[in-house]
Amino acid sequence: MEWNKTEGNKKEWNKTEKKQLIIYCIISYGITYLLGILMWYGQKNGMDVSAFPNAQMMYPAAGVMLAYLVTNRKDDRMPKLFYLVFLIVTAFLIVCAVLSIVRADDVMMIGMNMVPLWTYLQQIAFMAASILGWILLAVSGRVRRKAYGLNSSKWKLSILMIVLFTALYFLRTIISYGISGEMSVFLDIMTQPNTWIYLAVLPVNFFLVAAPFFGEEYGWRYFLQPLLQKKFGPRGGVIILGIVWGLWHLPVDFFYYSPGYGLQAALSQQITCITLGIFFAYAYMKTNNIWVPVILHFINNNLAPVITGTFSADALKNQVITWGSLIPALIINGILFGGFILSKVFSQEE
Repeated sequence: MEWNKTEGNKKEWNKTEKKQLIIYCIISYGITYLLGILMWYGQKNGMDVSAFPNAQMMYPAAGVMLAYLVTNRKDDRMPKLFYLVFLIVTAFLIVCAVLSIVRADDVMMIGMNMVPLWTYLQQIAFMAASILGWILLAVSGRVRRKAYGLNSSKWKLSILMIVLFTALYFLRTIISYGISGEMSVFLDIMTQPNTWIYLAVLPVNFFLVAAPFFGEEYGWRYFLQPLLQKKFGPRGGVIILGIVWGLWHLPVDFFYYSPGYGLQAALSQQITCITLGIFFAYAYMKTNNIWVPVILHFINNNLAPVITGTFSADALKNQVITWGSLIPALIINGILFGGFILSKVFSQEE
């Protein structure tokens, strides 16, 4: 369901699209908020709740796949085996999330460290799903990939979008460190060997853990973005998408990202999702390549350990977000990423 520039005028959804959207929302939002109750319980009782955001990243794509399996079940072009494997892995991740609370004391030794068993099993599942997913996509054939938005295209332009986003990401980081008067900290981080080793292995890591980032972007950019743009226009649809994308994060905002700073985290999330969502939409509409926003999402999440100097996935966990930090974040993100809303690609006439 890629954005078609010739359909810029606002239109109503048809019956099939409405049915698909209902199924999508039940899976993507229903499971998220239902398990958010367990997440709240776990966080309140000092348990590790990392398994919940891990699983949550898969729900949007799972919602799309179930919607298509229900409404387009007779379509021979559908990559059903790819969808089935993804849905099975998603179900396994949900079970792991639930068991991380029910059996919170289950751990295993990795090297010299004790790690939560169920979160570790999720990481293995991500790798298995990613590797198997690439294989299934390769053997599914070009026709099936193209019919359901899984094809790659315009790679020269796609690479340009990836480079541009990375440059803007680091520019935002430099500005933020400069405003806080801690530029020396950033320079110290960028001169550490660990930084460049981490950056060097990121491309390889992408192919091993692409599943969760695809899990979000196949839902937000491929499925929901064209639907919202169809009804609310190219610009209005993307802004609304950013808002609902931010609302989808509420459980992780309150119980994972920033416990104790939930309201600030929720508003910060809106800033991030609306502004980055604009750039992701821009890149997707320019390239018609879903793998571009998937890669951008991967870069956005995986550069956080670098710019914070933690080199750990926990860089996103237990953040302290103050009210005073929201206005600078709005201005910086609004200019660097949100400014792309003025691009002609969002024009009704194009």
